Amino acid sequence: MTHHHHDHETQSALSFDEKMIKLLEHWIKHNEDHAQTYRDWAQKAKEKNKSKAALMLEDAAEMTLSISKKFESAIKLIDEG
Repeated sequence: MTHHHHDHETQSALSFDEKMIKLLEHWIKHNEDHAQTYRDWAQKAKEKNKSKAALMLEDAAEMTLSISKKFESAIKLIDEG
């Protein structure tokens, strides 16, 4: 099992916007990692004739990536000021 380090506090020298962007970027990477894991397990489920469960995992991967798109939009809004 992979352990994730969740140090969501950054140096206080960063502005609020910089902190938000760093946090959102962290969440995007975290989501990408999880989505890949869900897809890997979906494939394993298919190989064990668990196609309905595999579909649920694939859906979860897509949902996770759609959350990342919201985070990417938030970054753009912060950058626009």
